[in-house]
Amino acid sequence: HNDGNVRRIIPDMVAAGIDLLNPIQWWNTGLDRAELKREFGDRIVFHGAMDNQNTLPFGSREDVIREVRENLEILGQGGGYILAPCHNIQPITPVENIIAMYEAGYEMGWT
Repeated sequence: HNDGNVRRIIPDMVAAGIDLLNPIQWWNTGLDRAELKREFGDRIVFHGAMDNQNTLPFGSREDVIREVRENLEILGQGGGYILAPCHNIQPITPVENIIAMYEAGYEMGWT
């Protein structure tokens, strides 16, 4: 587990044998999802990427579904992505948004 922008140490993490990156806090400068997938997607699995600080607790159902779609299209392309919140789901998160995240993922073919 890591927090924040760890982009500059990902090559070292991969070289050390780490094969899963958690979380993917893509809203941090330098953690562009498409770039991460392109550069490291053949060597590591991406875990997380659902924003548990903004989208899940404060976003609409549509915001959650949009973020699921983006994560699956970008990070899930060709496999190697685990749909999940970036960290613990906050107590203020509406249950409806949690359900929407997983339902959307299943409806979009995530298994």
